[in-house]
Amino acid sequence: MIDSADRRLGDRILAALELAIDQQELEIAEQLWRALELALSRYGGPDAFEKRDPPANLDDVLDRLFALRHAKGC
Repeated sequence: MIDSADRRLGDRILAALELAIDQQELEIAEQLWRALELALSRYGGPDAFEKRDPPANLDDVLDRLFALRHAKGC
């Protein structure tokens, strides 16, 4: 069962990004990273509908994306 936090678009994109990195799919991971940036940027600002901190594992996922870029020679 999916809890309420996992129903958020950013959480689903982050899960897909992690899967793309696990499967060494750099091009897909890059697109998902851009989508995640857009989704997370929607939460900020003084008039934001919802206030929430970035996902706790965001730095780790970004480190893994950088490592995949390096491994693929990008």
